[in-house]
Amino acid sequence: MVQPIPQPGELEPIELASRDALQALQLQRLKWSLRHAYDNVPHYRRAFDAAGVHPDDLRQLSDLARFPTTSKQDLRDNYPFGLFAVPKDEVVRVHASSGTTGKPTVVGYTAKDIDTWANVTARSIRAAGGRRGDTLHNAFGYGLFTGGLGIHYGAERLGCMVVPMSGGQTEKQVQLIRDFEPSIILVTPSYMLNLIDEMARQGMDPAQSSLRVGIFGAEPWTQGMRSEIETRAGIQALDIYGLSEIMGPGVACECIESKDGPVIWEDHFYPEIIDPVSGEVLPDGSPGELVFTSLSKEAMPMIRYRTRDLTSLLPPTSRGMRRLAKITGRSDDMLIIRGVNVFPSQIEELILGISRLSGNYQLCITRDGHMDALSVSVEARAGICDALADSERAQLARELQHRVKTMVGVSAAVRVLNAGEIKTTATGKAQRVIDMRQAGALA
Repeated sequence: MVQPIPQPGELEPIELASRDALQALQLQRLKWSLRHAYDNVPHYRRAFDAAGVHPDDLRQLSDLARFPTTSKQDLRDNYPFGLFAVPKDEVVRVHASSGTTGKPTVVGYTAKDIDTWANVTARSIRAAGGRRGDTLHNAFGYGLFTGGLGIHYGAERLGCMVVPMSGGQTEKQVQLIRDFEPSIILVTPSYMLNLIDEMARQGMDPAQSSLRVGIFGAEPWTQGMRSEIETRAGIQALDIYGLSEIMGPGVACECIESKDGPVIWEDHFYPEIIDPVSGEVLPDGSPGELVFTSLSKEAMPMIRYRTRDLTSLLPPTSRGMRRLAKITGRSDDMLIIRGVNVFPSQIEELILGISRLSGNYQLCITRDGHMDALSVSVEARAGICDALADSERAQLARELQHRVKTMVGVSAAVRVLNAGEIKTTATGKAQRVIDMRQAGALA
């Protein structure tokens, strides 16, 4: 079934507003957000004062570049509630990161924030073609991770019937998709491949399921993975973007009629692209690091938050707001291996170019003496892994090894594993990179 394309009458007026009208709203809300942060968060008052700027200095949108950026370390330094801009009794919910790289980053929400979040997430699902009455299978993890509850509230706001499956229990996921016949699924793209493999293992044709659209996020994914998911599952695959520090899922989402990059809901989230080294603001279309400022968040305003995602801002198409180009990597997880800059997405593209390999992979970087060593573990596509002879596995490994050396410029040891051998986290994310060079990693 073809997913319906939203009609102009179904959209909120701001989605089709002129740039002048949108920017006037942004300036009004940005002035409020800067003042709210400065008056109520000691960290922001100190940071603004140290930079020699004051909220009153913002007279036009471009003045935002004068204000200091905020980093994940700032959140950890103010753990747990130091960045809250409202009294604790006005905070109705908190979410937090897993804390695997240090103190968890904690974010808070007022009742109005939760309402705003539900609205932008509902807008996102509608942009992807969702409608009142659709059954939506939510396989994002529930709990401190923002994915599950963020999608849940937005889907209910839109009027969908939500199946709050959460992550894991792959066999049960497939059973419920078969029995409940959802038309929409939200999940990480890597876990969707696991679900597709499990459907095939259970004797289902993934392309014949009730699903007609998948909205995928929480991890970077390539155009190659989109094509693989669409071909194997027979669905439209759309990209949703979000991060807990700014709100959660629903900061931006692709539109079903264009599928040309997530539209940023600029009435609530103001984007900039900066040079990751100098911090200079770059013009639209230039590649760099994505920075967001929240425009309406009460509990925990974020001023110029450095997402570390590498992308660019694209002009509006199906909405009056700018779009995100495909994220090519992160400014803080770019791998430098023997002097070569390597992004996991580069290797993912090469893996997906080999038909007998799946999109599930893991990179491990170790240090052998003074030299870095890269190993790539990748799963064979489900249904053929048991039939692979050792010589065929070795040939697939050599083929990928050659492609990595030729296209990326580094040597890698490659292992071809069976489907399902690379584990995902509790939230369904694949741990793409294990860097054993970091201090203490080998302890």
